[in-house]
Amino acid sequence: MKKLRDKIENYVVKVENHWKVLPVERQKFLTKVFFGSYVLLTIIVIISVFISTSQRSNVMSINHIDGISKKSIEKDSEQNDTVESLIKK
Repeated sequence: MKKLRDKIENYVVKVENHWKVLPVERQKFLTKVFFGSYVLLTIIVIISVFISTSQRSNVMSINHIDGISKKSIEKDSEQNDTVESLIKK
């Protein structure tokens, strides 16, 4: 775990040093590009959510669960009985 932490810390230091070497104008430009990309992605996700929720066909159906076998329930209850009997002794 310590090796992983050291590798991550070394990588962060290396990237930070690389960022500091860049000219200030380049740092400002890259910051604007990253922020603009973030805003654009956020707007796209919000529009996608509005489009998917505005459709009238979005209806949640609640039904009974079928397909649970009684054998698995019986096996679980047998295991619980065994565990309880061991604990009581």
